[in-house]
Amino acid sequence: MQDRNLIGGMMAVTLAPIMEQFYSLRYFFLLLPVLITVDLVFGVKAAKVRGERIKRSRAVKRTINKFVDYVCWLLLAGSLGLVFGEPFHIPILPIVVMAIVVSIELESCVVNYFEYKGKKIKFNWRKLFGKKAEEILDGIIEENKDDTPNS
Repeated sequence: MQDRNLIGGMMAVTLAPIMEQFYSLRYFFLLLPVLITVDLVFGVKAAKVRGERIKRSRAVKRTINKFVDYVCWLLLAGSLGLVFGEPFHIPILPIVVMAIVVSIELESCVVNYFEYKGKKIKFNWRKLFGKKAEEILDGIIEENKDDTPNS
């Protein structure tokens, strides 16, 4: 009986920080199945528009695979939060990682939706972030116009 209490106590102490880290990601646990389902629906509709043969087994396999991938991403984001977020005082790190993953899934949903509607679109993420990054760097980095080296 005491062995069970000892093992239970050790597990509680070991898993408490991990569960606390995943508490900040709780909304992603709810959001990702919704996004995966939406992507499946629009992916099937887009494939019909392209004239592709839709195999139910392949669609289910890809959906389950995507779900497993996102569970792995959630675990990775939580682990990064424990390993790097807490020691370096970056509590938002797991949320940033999952926001990137969700944005990729949203892109897939939007592209499938517009393809289903008959419009070909393509995202160019560099154009979205390129101008802002240049503006930020222009404000931070100044060109050294003095010809003498800094030594």
